[in-house]
Amino acid sequence: MKKLDTQSPDFQAELKALLAFETAQNPEIDRIVADICADVQKRGDAALVEYTNRFDGTSAQTIDDLILTQDDLQSAFERLPENIQTALKTAARRVESYHKHQKMESWTYEDEDGTLLGQQITPLDRVGIYVPGGKAAYPSSVIMNAMPAHVAGVKEIIMVVPTPKGERNDIVLAAAFVAGVTKVFTVGGAQAVAALAYGTESVPQVDKITGPGNAFVAAAKRRVFGVVGIDMVAGPSEILVIADGTTPADWVAMDLFSQAEHDEIAQAILIGTSQAYLDEVQTAMNRLIETMPRRAIIEASLGNRGAMILAKDLDEACEIANYISPEHLELSVENPQEWAKKIRHAGAIFMGRYTSESLGDYCAGPNHVLPTSRTARFSSPLGTYDFQKRSSLIQVSEQGAQKLGKTASVLAHGESLTAHARAAEFRLKD
Repeated sequence: MKKLDTQSPDFQAELKALLAFETAQNPEIDRIVADICADVQKRGDAALVEYTNRFDGTSAQTIDDLILTQDDLQSAFERLPENIQTALKTAARRVESYHKHQKMESWTYEDEDGTLLGQQITPLDRVGIYVPGGKAAYPSSVIMNAMPAHVAGVKEIIMVVPTPKGERNDIVLAAAFVAGVTKVFTVGGAQAVAALAYGTESVPQVDKITGPGNAFVAAAKRRVFGVVGIDMVAGPSEILVIADGTTPADWVAMDLFSQAEHDEIAQAILIGTSQAYLDEVQTAMNRLIETMPRRAIIEASLGNRGAMILAKDLDEACEIANYISPEHLELSVENPQEWAKKIRHAGAIFMGRYTSESLGDYCAGPNHVLPTSRTARFSSPLGTYDFQKRSSLIQVSEQGAQKLGKTASVLAHGESLTAHARAAEFRLKD
């Protein structure tokens, strides 16, 4: 891992270089995705079956071979060992409980002349959730995307998930059953995103698509945005740990590994206020890496984008954290709630030495779909509010029309929009 020191005159430049990640669109990927999306939009189910067979190595004859029903999902759940069933239900229950607190409610008020103003909250009608497949299975991603939609009151939740070589993962399908997914299509990639966005003979068009995927999925989500809503275009996973030296070094080392093992471009950063403690964590990492099944990925990730930063104190560490704006921030310090008040930008803040980031990934309750690549400066975790819409309510009284009509008339004439002005003036008594 790179070693940085805030007292170095080159620190800011080194930090900027560390965080740099090329998020620009790849022209070749964009071209391929554009062709796939256009083809799915034109040929529907036939194109979807073709691309799935080509890219996933399946042998589907018709779209029916790629559709799973509620009975299929329930059967997958029932095939699982009882401890996995219990874990899925526990995680879903905690995520549901947390997201109920986020649910927005409609409201109205009347002003002095009897005019009613307010906001009406309604759920989206139908959403699509993309669940990655291939190298690993992500039942947690199913729960984190589907449960907030369920809590929001979305009537239909359509899930797409690739099944390379036709291999279906029971725990992913069981998670869909537990989280209330309506229907599953075993398709992935840009073709799945296009099918959700435009609709086919069998795949219903959705209002919003959420969930992470590879570069082709990200490019497809960018392309269809506007036809449908999207949650975000996710970058590599990130963790930033601020440690005051009171947490066992092995714990912090494994927390850094927990994100580095995602892939070679994930980012793990540790900020400490003691060089001796940073050295202790490095020693722990050197020892523990021997036990990691995904050692090669972890080493590549830490070597490519990992770092240890020596800060003069925790105040400076928090300011650096605000600049980094990480996806996951662990405050592995004494009095973490007080230090959390100094954090302005982070996707999720894990407070205290017993709060490993992995608990948030699976079962703590808050959503694990979080802003990456410094976008926590202006965006938020996926939540119930992402599956609800706000409509403004306006009911002007006769008395209110006299006052507001004159104001609107003046402003409309000022914009040379005569019909606007006259529409307000027709309602005036004099």
